[in-house]
Amino acid sequence: MRSAQRDNIPAARERTLRPSMSARRAGTIWLALALAALVVFVMSLVAGSVPVTLADVFSALSPSHSGADMAAEIVRTLRLPRALGGFVCGALLAIAGALLQVLLRNPLAEPYVLGVSGGAAVFALVAMMSGVAFWGVQASACVGAFASILIVLGLARRELWRGEPQDSSPRLLLTGAVTAAGWGAVITLLLTLAPDAQLRGMLFWLTGDLDGAGMPWAALGALVLVLVAIVPVAPQLNVLLRGDAAAQALGVPVLRLRSRVYFAASIAAAAAVTTGGTIGFVGLVVPHMLRLAFGNDQRMLLPAAALAGGVAVMGADLVARTVAAPAQLPVGVVTALAGVPVFLWMLLHRRTR
Repeated sequence: MRSAQRDNIPAARERTLRPSMSARRAGTIWLALALAALVVFVMSLVAGSVPVTLADVFSALSPSHSGADMAAEIVRTLRLPRALGGFVCGALLAIAGALLQVLLRNPLAEPYVLGVSGGAAVFALVAMMSGVAFWGVQASACVGAFASILIVLGLARRELWRGEPQDSSPRLLLTGAVTAAGWGAVITLLLTLAPDAQLRGMLFWLTGDLDGAGMPWAALGALVLVLVAIVPVAPQLNVLLRGDAAAQALGVPVLRLRSRVYFAASIAAAAAVTTGGTIGFVGLVVPHMLRLAFGNDQRMLLPAAALAGGVAVMGADLVARTVAAPAQLPVGVVTALAGVPVFLWMLLHRRTR
């Protein structure tokens, strides 16, 4: 009997790791989201306080274009980097949210729960008060984000790196929440001491701002790195949702997988905050919307979250640039105003179902 039970373990593991969604349906979902991203991306290049036609956009993006007209300059130097930055930030935040909700097994987990945004904000505000250039503010935000990651990892390392099949989510979540609260107190202190001339820019950065951002090459590299690291282990993430003990019994390397998810989510959140500031609600709302609509298969969810998050932030930035043109709103304000009613609707809809 014991021999039969051992023989059944690989079969059970294979059934558990097997994706619940067909590849055809997942491909259809990805294609629909990719088309939506393309439409919003083109709209972001066309719409704005200065009208630009679709023909001007294609001409400006053509490799053979060598003119110096105003439309091409607007598209290449202002709108294209901003649209790409919005897409990358949204993709990174949504992936980080989906990964943290698996890692912590908490539906309220989101990219800033580990204090990443708080550390980035403190270092960025100090750089602004010191009068450094914009690239220096971004570099400082990156340093602050990784400093916060190291603090949380150092405080929770005994639970996170222990090889026993136990749940380390509560300790990690509490450590991140306390660290975020500490960073929040420092942010309030810095805003109190900041000169009035710098206060507006600091508040815009804190609420999420893509204005003036250059081409997000570093964030694009981080997005590719995170996808390459996480997508191959998506079937194991489905098993990890059942608990550490069940996953380890089915042959999943829980210790290595949890560490991989933690670092991937941290890198994604740090890259997003460095590029666009603290844009809220994307990492919380987008994964829940996808789960409610399509299910919780991580093989489908992670790439879909990247596409849907990019669409969400690009769309929010488009609204922020056009609704009160020529004035511009912080993109984080738009995502919060849209995210609150959407999340409440999802809660009511799930309760009804």
